[in-house]
Amino acid sequence: MPQVLERAEGCWAWVVLLASLVTQGLTLGFPTCTGIFFTELQHEFQASNSETSWFPSILTAMLHAGGPLCSILVGRFGCRVTVMLGGALASLGMVAGSFCRTLSQLYLTAGFITGLGMCFSFQSSITVLGFYFHHHRALANALASVGVSLGITLWPLLSRYLLEDLGWRGTFLVFGGVLLHCCVCGAILRPVATSVAPETTEEAPPPPSKAPAPGCLAACGRAIQRHLAFDILRHNAGYRVYTLGVMWMILGFPLPHVFLVPYAMWHGVDEHRAALLISIIGFSNIFLRPMAGLVAGRRDFAGHRKYLFSLAALLNGLTNLVCAASADFRVLVGYCLLYSVSMSGVGALIFQVLMDIVPMDRFSSALGLFTVLESVSILISPPLAAKWGRLIPSTP
Repeated sequence: MPQVLERAEGCWAWVVLLASLVTQGLTLGFPTCTGIFFTELQHEFQASNSETSWFPSILTAMLHAGGPLCSILVGRFGCRVTVMLGGALASLGMVAGSFCRTLSQLYLTAGFITGLGMCFSFQSSITVLGFYFHHHRALANALASVGVSLGITLWPLLSRYLLEDLGWRGTFLVFGGVLLHCCVCGAILRPVATSVAPETTEEAPPPPSKAPAPGCLAACGRAIQRHLAFDILRHNAGYRVYTLGVMWMILGFPLPHVFLVPYAMWHGVDEHRAALLISIIGFSNIFLRPMAGLVAGRRDFAGHRKYLFSLAALLNGLTNLVCAASADFRVLVGYCLLYSVSMSGVGALIFQVLMDIVPMDRFSSALGLFTVLESVSILISPPLAAKWGRLIPSTP
């Protein structure tokens, strides 16, 4: 029985937008709550700062590094199946993580598996908006990004509440059930009618060959070139400089989400107020991120986006000096507000600037390599900060 296709820009498009918003809150907003469990995991496994910080590092890195694989799955099975598969993997990882007896097991389950599942759900929910929205695409992306802010606001509060009653193992088990809602959101993503034929029909499969090995190598080469734009990295100086610059910036960008809560608690801030700091960042972004997205999409700023991005990155670095100067709760609240401004600017501009640097027909492959290289910085930054920065003392 043929499947009925939804119409782009129709009524169902706004239902899909709501599903994308919820998915972003469940996935991209989730890593911000990992700092709530930092001290508990240290005591449970008798681990150092560096060892414990590998868990949020792997989780967040996989959320970005799985982009090329997600792109392949979307091309083969569509956004709906990929989002539902991601929700199932994310749930499985958290449930399995609640039974872990070593940190290595936690790295694999709640880190690698959950992060990969979140990547599938998050990036597919963003991709589907491009099919459902054409004239209102900038508005749709800005509204969908509110889900990230809601997730940053609610995940830490929920984590603190469940941690007191259920412990970290029970909390991870509950999170496994919560993340299954990604499957519900995925079911809403009905196929949409497009004026462009799917990529899978453009290229007919090659005829059988008596020499399969060269054909396999050639196919692998085409797949790598399609999803990882190494040729652009070699020949496009702007892309090369921008990618390396963002990798350097990311070494410090995610650290507050991991270390702010334990840093505040070590300096005498109540655990509930410490968890509230992350929620302040998320609540501020509910309003700041859509505004930044709409401003970044204006034609007046088209030629100045890279300078605005540089300004946001500079502000982000300077705000971290405020956090290091004092650990008083009122100072930390001010720090969170300033950090939210810079965070919303970076989040709104980081992909817009990339679109200005590379041709749109190669944007997908350029984005794939960009996110993979970005994930390298995300992976190593918290362990490096914990080992060399001495943000908080290790558990004895």
